[in-house]
Amino acid sequence: MIPALSTSPLAPILFGAKAKVQYNGPMTRSPTLPRLEGGDEKRGSGLTPNKPRHSCRGVEGLTEAPNRLRPAPAASAFARRLAVILCRPETAENVGLAARAMKNTGFRELRLVLDRPLGSTVYKTAVHAGTIIDRASVFPDLEDAVADLHLVFAGTAKRRKNFEVLEFEDALDRMLAAPLSARVGLLFGNERTGLTSDELRRSNFRFTIPQTARQPSYNLASAVLLTLFALYTRGEAAIPSRARSGRTPLARREQEALRRLLLRKLEERGFIHSTNTSHMEERIADLLGRLAPTEEDRALLLALFAKGMRAP
Repeated sequence: MIPALSTSPLAPILFGAKAKVQYNGPMTRSPTLPRLEGGDEKRGSGLTPNKPRHSCRGVEGLTEAPNRLRPAPAASAFARRLAVILCRPETAENVGLAARAMKNTGFRELRLVLDRPLGSTVYKTAVHAGTIIDRASVFPDLEDAVADLHLVFAGTAKRRKNFEVLEFEDALDRMLAAPLSARVGLLFGNERTGLTSDELRRSNFRFTIPQTARQPSYNLASAVLLTLFALYTRGEAAIPSRARSGRTPLARREQEALRRLLLRKLEERGFIHSTNTSHMEERIADLLGRLAPTEEDRALLLALFAKGMRAP
């Protein structure tokens, strides 16, 4: 049953043309972003006011199964800092299964980048994870979806020429070793096409899940489940506490601003030109992403470009 609540312009995108959703905030041109349901704190304060986040509630009356397995304390602590991002998912069923995987492993924040109607069938495969769907945040593009995160790990089955790809175990270690003050994103792309090169630029690290060479890739929901289950069973306890005491990287919105500034300076110096633009943009995005620059790193890089690149 779909409740008769106020209708949001994003309702057709998430649930189809006939759906009604609850929207807890001003629709456009407001400096105040809507609050997520359930009293969660506001996220994404750097999102532009005319692209607010939306909290969507669809089907009521879903019953929650008792949690027979108590989440590991370390996994629960890490879960509060991680958001799963699905970029342009093809089917509602896979989104529901991904939400179910999140519920099974104790993760709760789902972000969706949607470019087409998803459909209310998302609840059929979500089973007892309806609350994950209810609280999912919808974004018009990936840049907005990751803007407030500090580290983003993108799953990909394709190895790209200009992007370093981590092995699965290494990626898991890096996620769990992130500074305790850092918010982490786990990014997956479209089922058929995966993540584009431009979308990969929005991440800090790329990783692949091991599989037999005869099978080209995992199903989207399977990839989400495998990764979250590995994080859940591994737990933060496997990483020495000193490894998580580093400085917090800049938020992704600030990392992107720094990347664009450095690219402009390199263009001005003639280092980037018409014949190598695409190649160099990807290489620099990969380099800066893996650096995950902090405030101190940004100050050093800007000083080097301002003074170190001056003509003698």
